[in-house]
Amino acid sequence: MKKLYIPLALILGGVVTMAPTRRQEHFGDYIGAYNFAVVIEGVEAGAFNAVSGLETYTEIIEWQDGDDNTIRKRPGREGISNVVLTKGYMATTVLSDWFEALRQGQYNRKSVSVILLDDTGQVDNGEIKRWNLFECFPARWGTTEFSGDRSEALEEYVEIACEWLEEA
Repeated sequence: MKKLYIPLALILGGVVTMAPTRRQEHFGDYIGAYNFAVVIEGVEAGAFNAVSGLETYTEIIEWQDGDDNTIRKRPGREGISNVVLTKGYMATTVLSDWFEALRQGQYNRKSVSVILLDDTGQVDNGEIKRWNLFECFPARWGTTEFSGDRSEALEEYVEIACEWLEEA
């Protein structure tokens, strides 16, 4: 006997159309790591070359129960690694000013978002995934090496410490 499949929309008496979400459109596709944006306190913070250290971790607590020879493990404290933002050095001093304010005693914490974009590269409608970092402050600021035998552009970086991360 042949089975008859009737769409749910016909049974309910209407037409149901669902547009795929950004995540559904890219499901199963590899997504390039080159198309991203960094937003600090809701403002696009320029063209960054790299973001590294975007990771969370759980400490592992090991113990031995009595004379049992097996080492037991359980999850401990959770944390977030420091995140390093790297960009071409420009005459603007936004990143170094943030670090300098901390050195002057102004404990200015900010929210930072790292946004993975589709091939259009538009923050407004090309967002595939977002990582929101909260209570961030600069732990280190610096530049790449100065050298007379290099032709690369000078880069600056800021390493930021964050208290928690949220995937959106």
